[in-house]
Amino acid sequence: MSEVLNVEEIFGSKVFTLGKMRERLPKSVYKEVKKIIDHGGELSLATADVVAKAMKDWAIENGATHYTHWFQPLTGITAEKHDAFVTHPDEYGKMIMEFSGKELIKGEPDASSFPSGGLRATFEARGYTAWDITSPAFLKEDATGVILCIPTAFCSYKGEALDKKTPLLRSMEAVSTQALRIVRLFGNTEATKVVASVGPEQEYFLVDRDKYLKREDLIFAGRTLFGAPAPKGQELEDHYFGTIRERIGSFMKDLNIELWKLGVTAKTQHNEVAPAQHELAPIYETANIAVDHNQLVMETMKKVAGRHGMTCLLHEKPFAGVNGSGKHNNWSLGTDNGVNLLDPGDTPNENIQFLLVLACILKAVDTHADLLRQSASDVGNDHRLGANEAPPAIISVFLGEQLEDVVKQLVETGDATHSIQGGKLLTGVSTLPDLDKDATDRNRTSPFAFTGNKFEFRMVGSADSIASPNTTLNAIVAEAFCEAADILEKADNFDIAVHDLIKKYLTEHQRIIFNGNGYSEEWVEEAARRGLPNIKSMVEASETLTTEKSIKLFEKFGIFTKAELESREEVLYETYSKTINIEALTMVDMAKKQYIPAVMEYTKTLADTVLAVKSAGADATVQTTVLKSISEKLAEAQAAETALEDKLAEAAGIEDPKKLAFFYKDVVHTAMDDLRAPVDALEMMVDKKVWPVPTYGDLIFEV
Repeated sequence: MSEVLNVEEIFGSKVFTLGKMRERLPKSVYKEVKKIIDHGGELSLATADVVAKAMKDWAIENGATHYTHWFQPLTGITAEKHDAFVTHPDEYGKMIMEFSGKELIKGEPDASSFPSGGLRATFEARGYTAWDITSPAFLKEDATGVILCIPTAFCSYKGEALDKKTPLLRSMEAVSTQALRIVRLFGNTEATKVVASVGPEQEYFLVDRDKYLKREDLIFAGRTLFGAPAPKGQELEDHYFGTIRERIGSFMKDLNIELWKLGVTAKTQHNEVAPAQHELAPIYETANIAVDHNQLVMETMKKVAGRHGMTCLLHEKPFAGVNGSGKHNNWSLGTDNGVNLLDPGDTPNENIQFLLVLACILKAVDTHADLLRQSASDVGNDHRLGANEAPPAIISVFLGEQLEDVVKQLVETGDATHSIQGGKLLTGVSTLPDLDKDATDRNRTSPFAFTGNKFEFRMVGSADSIASPNTTLNAIVAEAFCEAADILEKADNFDIAVHDLIKKYLTEHQRIIFNGNGYSEEWVEEAARRGLPNIKSMVEASETLTTEKSIKLFEKFGIFTKAELESREEVLYETYSKTINIEALTMVDMAKKQYIPAVMEYTKTLADTVLAVKSAGADATVQTTVLKSISEKLAEAQAAETALEDKLAEAAGIEDPKKLAFFYKDVVHTAMDDLRAPVDALEMMVDKKVWPVPTYGDLIFEV
């Protein structure tokens, strides 16, 4: 029998939690820290020294030898530089372990070696990391040892944000400030802030590591650049929620343990739709902590998979022909005195505060649909969005029958006198209970769906940081709240004014509401008639960051400066071009060194067979036909490989980042498809024993 696991005991054991602070800090210091966490402010250096010593002592007791400022640059992943606690030995040669408040609060990593979009030149190396006191420090333990990780923001010498976290924290303050104005209008004087909460569901694939290491494309690109479909895919729908195989279950068990130790509330695990695909979902947390924890989830998945002889693939589309992976971003707003602003209650038609919040969110999403689309853009997501497995690239909002009916009443008559109720679900089986039924169904094709007391932004890619979508969500909603509060705070009759404003917003922005099938061609046509943007790629989405509308939004709330937005646009273009270039070079390498030589060797064997059969006086029609077919595809592959190299050489001469990105999207990517097609066809024709890499069947069914 396996050892009994005490989750309560291990949960947060590697985290310097508030509970540990309360135990180890003087009462006055703890109160100061707690006050800053709750309401903002700045620690005095003397207080920081006390906190740093307590944090260092706790870390050393748990085996730590180093500390790091753990931050999230524009690469979308995390970065860390380890410093030992050691100092110069005393006169007797004894080592002193020290960690000061200054070292806790501020670090100085090189700012010129990270993507900055021109904010930092190579000779301008200085950057700063600043402790995010609201996100607890934690211990990472692996072959490197035990490292104390201090979550930080990262900015340049001149103060520009060079990371994902700084704008997120700014957006959280903006939406809190503006949402407080709304709740004050409805008489809530107790709330001191409004918190954006997030619960990101993480999808991922697991493949056997030995097979992974035989696929150059998986190693360099994170996805298969070649590969014919296996005889069986996901069409039987037998993997979704199916029994978890023991090898996968063992991984999930160890993953949960590691995450629980880090304070990550890993809650739900199951098989996803595609073979070898799975999902983990946590409980909701404050947005910046949810972002930190999601980065830890992705890092830990990779580490634990390696211990189990597997590799975790987080790419949005590692295998063509089966579902890709996303990261459903569940977002809500709540006051610090327990009011969920997105809870409609039993009778949403009578909940005026909820209706105003809903109307503001619809206004925000409609006004800034392009920005919201951009926030979920990355190179891998271009393969997934709109592929009948994920939300389309067109932003729309699903409200469900109940709220759609309330909105319709308000728009058409100015009053909502009733709301659809859920009723009972009759099972028809005497031994089963009749169930309370929700007032509306769910819609998995909607990119932005209301799901009872939150919105689920389903477009986010599985490998992407959730910082950008939540920064954008907070910003656009803060703007809508601000504009509503500006009107209502001046109103002579609040009841009439709020009623009229709700009706106005719902009438003007009802085009964004769509409860139907987002996968259908009819919706694409209908969305065009409604004037909704259909931004199909990351490259096309990037320029939305620097429109006059976007700059005005972000500068108004101090979330981004114009220079910061321009830098991010340039980083996106560069990231796209570099990613596609790596993929294309990988395809060339695999074609020249693996596929073409293997097929050439096979055609030689076939040719020898043809000659042998003919010399024996037998009919060699079949052998000749097969040889001819394979030779034709081989020639096609060779020509496509040469053409791809030519396009890459052409790309090397383009200097403008935007033009280069579009060239990679429109020209190089097409040439890549042209090379993949004959190679995949050859995989279906050539003897499996001579095929140089593991196939889809090997990768997704043998783990």
